[in-house]
Amino acid sequence: MVNKALHLRIVVFLSLLWFIKPINAAEPLTLAVASNFNLAMQHLVTEYEAMHKTPLQVSFASSGKLYAQIVNGAPFDIFLSADQTKPQALIDRQLAVASSRFTYAYGSLALWSAKPELVDSQGQVLHRNTFNKLALANPKLAPYGVAALEVLAQLGLLSATQQRWVQGENISQTYQFVASQNADLGFVALSQIMYKGQLSSGSAWIVPTTLYAPIKQDAVILNRSAHKANASEFMAFMQSSKALAILQNFGYQQRGEK
Repeated sequence: MVNKALHLRIVVFLSLLWFIKPINAAEPLTLAVASNFNLAMQHLVTEYEAMHKTPLQVSFASSGKLYAQIVNGAPFDIFLSADQTKPQALIDRQLAVASSRFTYAYGSLALWSAKPELVDSQGQVLHRNTFNKLALANPKLAPYGVAALEVLAQLGLLSATQQRWVQGENISQTYQFVASQNADLGFVALSQIMYKGQLSSGSAWIVPTTLYAPIKQDAVILNRSAHKANASEFMAFMQSSKALAILQNFGYQQRGEK
């Protein structure tokens, strides 16, 4: 009977250990990250977690959708937007730490097709009637969509192409429209199709930065964060030489290059 009672106690004890969280386990930092930054962020997470004890938990969506979630109480620690206006709006609402804000990257726009020879190096395909659909991100939610409209306006092609537009909720969905060939071509983030200067597939025109306003991408720490010291550590990492090298590999420009 004694052995059975002891055995039962051991089983109960081990069962409790299964559910008890280790005291030293670090709470993850929760990051709200603009969709264009998906691939680069995956590399940054790997690098950061190899260097620090704090794990990262990342949610990707359009900047507009993430902004709305934060305003409505979503429990993020850090917001990495694809523009400057939304982080500043959070500061104005006293939802973000003003002193934490900085521009972590300058985004670049590309016209891309999954078809190897459809897009020429000057983007002249936009002037021809040889494509079915033109994908772009919803400009009400995604800064890269705003940039796409600016390019079309500069080229005098807003009216001529509008009937062929298909809009993604964010730049990731826009990319998928083109990758699946539901749209022959589309305006995507350069970081989605290029790594270390090499095009991943298809054909592309890297849109000259003179055709759209600089896509300055800002990050802020949110006031509701309960991990501000760890959040500050991550923000410092984002400005380190290792992080900047990763961003450069994905075609993001750095301060002073615009």
